[in-house]
Amino acid sequence: MSNPSDQTPGFFDQLAATDKRAVPDVFPSANELEAQPSREASELPEETEDNVELTPQKGRFSPELRRALVELMRTGVVLANAKSQVFELLCRYQSQVEDYLADMYLRVLIDQAAGVVLLLQQQDEDDFEGEEDRSALISRRTLSLYDTLLLLVLRKHYQERQVAGEQQVIIDMDRIESQLTPFLPLTNSSRGDRRKLSGAISKLKEKKLLSPVRGEEERWEITPVIRYVVNAEFLERMLGEYESLVGDLSGKDEAL
Repeated sequence: MSNPSDQTPGFFDQLAATDKRAVPDVFPSANELEAQPSREASELPEETEDNVELTPQKGRFSPELRRALVELMRTGVVLANAKSQVFELLCRYQSQVEDYLADMYLRVLIDQAAGVVLLLQQQDEDDFEGEEDRSALISRRTLSLYDTLLLLVLRKHYQERQVAGEQQVIIDMDRIESQLTPFLPLTNSSRGDRRKLSGAISKLKEKKLLSPVRGEEERWEITPVIRYVVNAEFLERMLGEYESLVGDLSGKDEAL
């Protein structure tokens, strides 16, 4: 007796019988493969700088450039002295990087002389008229008065040492405390409040405004990033306002 399963067409056999297009033969036969001419090495695209870095098969960029972009978007800052290869790639392919970031409302600032790459929010507000909820990958954070004063003190020290001709501006904890002291009445803090100062310094290290000096726990390099966070005009205006506030507080204390 024959097995019924040998006589009854399977599901896919029935489907193929009713519509030959339903089960296409997507794999070429061995004969077809042998009949296809092989490409000579001379027919293959020549490896140039462009097609090495831009890979249309999987993504727009090479793995190296993709990793450089991830580093920039993860940290927001790339310093040449810390990430030389990442910095060099971002500089070399600046136009491609700019086009890619523009799709996410971002822009890149590259200062090759200072060795700094910054990720910034786009400033073209005209392109977003009528948009109440604009997407943003860079969140804005309001600084406390203490953090703002620390930032201004560091920027002033950086400016003074740059004018004096120093290429690498170093500052230590004692100098920071001494320069903050005149403004402390505004913050209800004391000169000996090391925990608060250490916490504020840690935030600036995360943002790459301060870089640790190897082998020195309480000395830091003020990086060129600070020039783009606080410009000279803003520095002078804010320091003047805070000095006036401190003077007003001192006058009130004397009156009491």
